[in-house]
Amino acid sequence: MTSGPAEHPGIPILFEDNHLLVVVKPPGIPSQEDDSGDPDMLTLLKEDLKIRYNKPGNVFLGLVHRLDRPVGGAMLFAKTSKAASRLSEAVRSREFGKTYMAVVHGSPSSSSGTLRHWMRKDNKRNVSTTFDKPVADAKEAVLDYAVITSSSGLSLVAIKLHTGRSHQIRAQMAAIGCPLYGDAKYGAPSKRCDSHSSVLLWSTSVAVPHPVTKERLIFRSVPDSKQTGWSQWSEQDLYRASSRFDG
Repeated sequence: MTSGPAEHPGIPILFEDNHLLVVVKPPGIPSQEDDSGDPDMLTLLKEDLKIRYNKPGNVFLGLVHRLDRPVGGAMLFAKTSKAASRLSEAVRSREFGKTYMAVVHGSPSSSSGTLRHWMRKDNKRNVSTTFDKPVADAKEAVLDYAVITSSSGLSLVAIKLHTGRSHQIRAQMAAIGCPLYGDAKYGAPSKRCDSHSSVLLWSTSVAVPHPVTKERLIFRSVPDSKQTGWSQWSEQDLYRASSRFDG
């Protein structure tokens, strides 16, 4: 197991062995190559592995799950094709656990609860639409949420995903009148200057059965309380949000 900073600045390693690589994705970096041509996580980490292990030729690294470009936090990759296959199956069977924290405008009518919608993705506009009932071509989306604290018209919310739909948290929170801070795409009333890091959403944990040993592993990340957007919340509040759905 290896732990420490990756060669590329700003991508700390949470865990590494022969099968898995778990890092902290910085906000503003795409998960994989897109039309922008900007550096992406998959390419940067492949280059890092090639350098650190002096590997000739192409380096394999499997993208197990994605985080939207503006989102930071824990992100897991597979270092072998066998691990990628087994982790993909864990995602399909919902053995892959994911929790997040978000800053939203307003506060949900209930301090905690479950949101269930049906979502349809418009790939041309890169927007997901939510429906209260099943509709054609829409997939069920389910999450649990809990409000940790509220201040100045904003709330810090912990979230546990049960499904992994595109823009799920962003669209579902907006559907109940609580869009994520800075998320103009889903109706937030304000927008920060940097469009690539404008959404206050953080991947606080990923939990998976190890692809070889089958041991249940959990990897955690908490945003820096001094970081823009998160600075109005105390370290204690951020920790409470990150651990709300433990167990």
